[in-house]
Amino acid sequence: MVFSSLLFLFIFLPAVLLVYHLSPKRIRNVILLIASLIFYAWGEPIYIALMLFSTCTDYVFGLLLDGEKRSEASRKWILTASIIVNLGVLGFFKYADFLIGNVNALLGTSIPPTDLPLPIGISFYTFQSMSYIIDVYRRTSKAQRNWLDFAAFVALFPQLVAGPIVRYNTIAEQLRERFVNNEMFAEGVRRFTIGLAKKVLLANNIGMLWNEISAGHLNTMPVLTAWLGIIAFAFQIYFDFSGYSDMAIGLGLMFGFRFNENFNKPYTAQSITDFWRRWHISLGTWFREYVYIPLGGNRRGLTIQLRNILIVWALTGIWHGASWNFLFWGLYFGLVLMIEKWFALELLSKLPRWIRHSYALLLILIGWVFFAFDKLPDMTAYFGAMFGVSGSPIWDQQTIYLLYTNAILLLLLFVASMQRPRGVRAGGTLLHPAVALVWHGVLFLVSVAYLVDATFNPFLYFRF
Repeated sequence: MVFSSLLFLFIFLPAVLLVYHLSPKRIRNVILLIASLIFYAWGEPIYIALMLFSTCTDYVFGLLLDGEKRSEASRKWILTASIIVNLGVLGFFKYADFLIGNVNALLGTSIPPTDLPLPIGISFYTFQSMSYIIDVYRRTSKAQRNWLDFAAFVALFPQLVAGPIVRYNTIAEQLRERFVNNEMFAEGVRRFTIGLAKKVLLANNIGMLWNEISAGHLNTMPVLTAWLGIIAFAFQIYFDFSGYSDMAIGLGLMFGFRFNENFNKPYTAQSITDFWRRWHISLGTWFREYVYIPLGGNRRGLTIQLRNILIVWALTGIWHGASWNFLFWGLYFGLVLMIEKWFALELLSKLPRWIRHSYALLLILIGWVFFAFDKLPDMTAYFGAMFGVSGSPIWDQQTIYLLYTNAILLLLLFVASMQRPRGVRAGGTLLHPAVALVWHGVLFLVSVAYLVDATFNPFLYFRF
């Protein structure tokens, strides 16, 4: 079940909200847990057992870690065991076939693949559960002794399958006690509507342009067509993922949770360092807190810091998928960040703002080519088209046609990507509350109208 579906919008969500807000506070986490399990089971009922296994094991590990009299050595062993179990499950389902395929290619063996489908959202809920264990080990959070409350945290459907990654210590208090007033609920509805419109009206429409271009003949593609395609992909992945994050944050507000922001105008960045402070903030925060800083961060000199950056970004790339292109994507950004940390940021600070912005956008677009193609020959051919290596023309009649027919959409995407993540707010300096109500109502109705006849409605981050 996806948020941008008529089933979710008109049946599942209204039913869950009604039951939740009519129920006593003491059983609301139970209601959320049941709703979350139904939400997840709609797409992959068999993998509920896997998610519950992770939940139960980490619940037990958390209780074992919380003992005041337990020695530090035994606590380290418990933490290690938990990490091995979590990463073992994630590794088996996400990377086993990738490893088998590479071993077969390298050694000429014929080990059969598992051919198991990837559990939706496994990377997200595994990292959330691991954050809980590590926080308990560090004694920055107390172990959750109510299994139902802990299970509700792991399975929480507003952000279960595509984030943002919610660290346990940021919502531990909210799991115990939360409330929703009219203003908070209304803000949640507004935020959800903005996210729905970003996904359905912007991401889906520009995604069709990217699909058309990327399905063409890459070896003979004109230069400007290739650049138009990767710009379309950049807009699609941003509005797809940030739209989902907006919907997740809005749903959280409707149920009394305040999730952290996941995007902050990333395409306004002045460097790649700046970009990764603004894009997928929850993932960057997770790797910084649980990998980069434990490795030593920037406390042990520049050489160790550069090493740590490279390790983090190799892991970030692999986290996104079991494919060489994701590793190359992570290493590409890791190397750029190392160069910026080494000397480039100081040089960039002396340049005009528009040059810094152009530099960042150019490197971001190049990075999306690594991300978009999981077949290396296609990736290489697309790079060749972008930089004219294949000898194709700068443009052709198809390029002009695609630009002409998508000009208004591209302009809307550019303007929307520069806006604040919360969109249009009522009660402030932007719009009168009545006008804002009409605006969000129109956005919702137009989005639903698109969904009625929609045949193209993917969520790109579901595969991670």
